[in-house]
Amino acid sequence: MTATATALLGFAGWSLLLVFSIALYRSWIGLSQKKALNSFSATGDDLPPFGMRLTRVHANTYEFLPVAGVVMLYAIATDNTSITDPLAHVFLVARLAQSVIHLSSTSVPAVLLRFVSFAAQVLIVASWIFQMI
Repeated sequence: MTATATALLGFAGWSLLLVFSIALYRSWIGLSQKKALNSFSATGDDLPPFGMRLTRVHANTYEFLPVAGVVMLYAIATDNTSITDPLAHVFLVARLAQSVIHLSSTSVPAVLLRFVSFAAQVLIVASWIFQMI
């Protein structure tokens, strides 16, 4: 399996893990606070701070997955993984770092680190696109 395929599966797996985490978190809130399981806001704004951050982390992940996923799938389909492989794992680590930082804190330094992690992902994907054109 190429590094690109590993990063793509890792990104999809991370997204799935976040979905399960939200389901477990909301179930726990629903059961412990007697909140109807069908009454949660899709935005997470009716949850405690960690729940709101978890919801945003998931949204940030699925918002960028189509862009990065299409580029990685394109590289795999056109046998261009020699372009994406060198930074594929860096891309995945930056995605995981962005999520973990966001879950951990909303302090100014954390927000700056989160932005650096996101910017790294955007620059990596942009460079892949540029190289494949």
